[in-house]
Amino acid sequence: MSHQSELISTDIHAYLAQHERKQLLRFLTCGSVDDGKSTLIGRLLHDSKMIYEDQLAAIQRDSLKSGTTGGDLDLALLVDGLQAEREQGITIDVAYRYFSTAQRKFIIADTPGHEQYTRNMATGASTCDLAIILVDARYGVQTQTRRHSFIVSLLGIRNVIVAINKMDLLDFEQTVFARIHDEYLEFAGGLGFTDLRFIPISALHGDNVVRRSEKTPWFSGEPLMDVLNTIEIAADRNLADLRFPVQWVNRPNLDFRGFSGTLAAGVLKKGDAVLALPSRRRSRVKAIVTYDGELAEAFPPQAITVTLEDEIDVSRGDLLVRPGEEPTLDSRFTAHLVWMNDAPLIPGRQYLLKLATRTVAGAVARIVHRIDINTLATHAAEQLNLNEIGLCELALSAPIAFDPYARVKATGSFILIDRLTHATVAAGMIVRAAARQEQWHPVTPAERAVRFGQRALIVWLTGADRRPAARQLERRLFDRGYTCLVLDEEASPAQAASMARQIKAAGLICICPSDEPPTGLADDPAQLVIDAQALDLEALIALLALPAAAADQPAYEI
Repeated sequence: MSHQSELISTDIHAYLAQHERKQLLRFLTCGSVDDGKSTLIGRLLHDSKMIYEDQLAAIQRDSLKSGTTGGDLDLALLVDGLQAEREQGITIDVAYRYFSTAQRKFIIADTPGHEQYTRNMATGASTCDLAIILVDARYGVQTQTRRHSFIVSLLGIRNVIVAINKMDLLDFEQTVFARIHDEYLEFAGGLGFTDLRFIPISALHGDNVVRRSEKTPWFSGEPLMDVLNTIEIAADRNLADLRFPVQWVNRPNLDFRGFSGTLAAGVLKKGDAVLALPSRRRSRVKAIVTYDGELAEAFPPQAITVTLEDEIDVSRGDLLVRPGEEPTLDSRFTAHLVWMNDAPLIPGRQYLLKLATRTVAGAVARIVHRIDINTLATHAAEQLNLNEIGLCELALSAPIAFDPYARVKATGSFILIDRLTHATVAAGMIVRAAARQEQWHPVTPAERAVRFGQRALIVWLTGADRRPAARQLERRLFDRGYTCLVLDEEASPAQAASMARQIKAAGLICICPSDEPPTGLADDPAQLVIDAQALDLEALIALLALPAAAADQPAYEI
């Protein structure tokens, strides 16, 4: 089953050319913890003779001190290389391995099964054409099995192999295989998988991995390796809609100006008419340049540099498309979000959104619903916690060009980035542009509170030192990150009260130095009367940090 052929010893150049022309299949292994994902990859590499002798010797030594197979060869150590992974016997980060057969080249992503590392699983799945979902035959379909299956579906992977592993521990009972087969089908019937196959295997001993096992005479399907070699994946690529995100303007000298990037979808030919978004300026392709020379046409996912016949303004983040086949250009859309941060997603909070090569500021305007990954039922939600998945409406500071993820993956997927830490907090798959009736609705006080990260208040400062105390309070609150404004007391009490209410309605903290604050404030928790001499900044900040639900508490007075 190795990729070796006679050409490697007789004509190395012909062998390399033959190897280069092989189709590439990217796939991942996923599922619940301890289902045998890493062991399966090690078995695939071992039985297809893609492990070097020194690697095999090192694994044999490491199996004695770090293995989980009682001193026998632990093939999981081939991909679980981190010290923490070997100490705990789990996969933490995504590990990539490469091998080939006579038919194909493969890139395998071994992803972790722990719920804590779901973000790593989503990262590994984002570039794959096929998913192998492992299920421990002893336990059947678990919560993490369902979560990974749903994420695979969201990421547009339509080719799925359910490998029911550790069948050797249950004497390869057909009834066990049939029960898990039916249980998984009941859950995954609505996930949209176009090619779903079930294989009973033992990754530890190699049954039905590379060769058919004699221990499963009741199984008429192909072993896993045969399926990987023959499954059709070319139809999953979009060759109709031209999408070329510009990553870099290549200007090596005065006579050359090209636009470099990876062709995301469609076929681009020399002489084709193109439209640049968002400027909507038109031109034609003058040349398609690569390191190896010019091409007559390019296909995804080739990395190319495009030169145009006209000198139009195109920059990083722009998108070249075919006129008449434009994506949606809008600042608002709905998308499925996989939340990856310990801090929950709260609508209104500002993030950076990166889609293809474009980065813009934006926020989650609202959570349409949260998805229960066990039943796929939807529920109303005010926030998303770590590893939860929801349908959300996003609002951006500028229009961007996008497609539904089901149509074009590259221009339909994005990540959300925390503006302070620059950590990736969510992965998103666009469903559609937001309907106009969804886009226009009044801005609520709760939305303003989340945007500014504070509770809107009116602070009336009294006493002889009220004016310098007001300026000092403004500076100290501003330095702490609060948005506030001092209202000069020269206005009449009625005018000051009216202006203060307008400032508070905008979500700000209004500081009013006044010796005659309005009467009747005792029952208004949003208006505080404070003696400037007795001002306690920390007590005031504690009140500003209270949630909106605390608005019915008594007024704070000193």
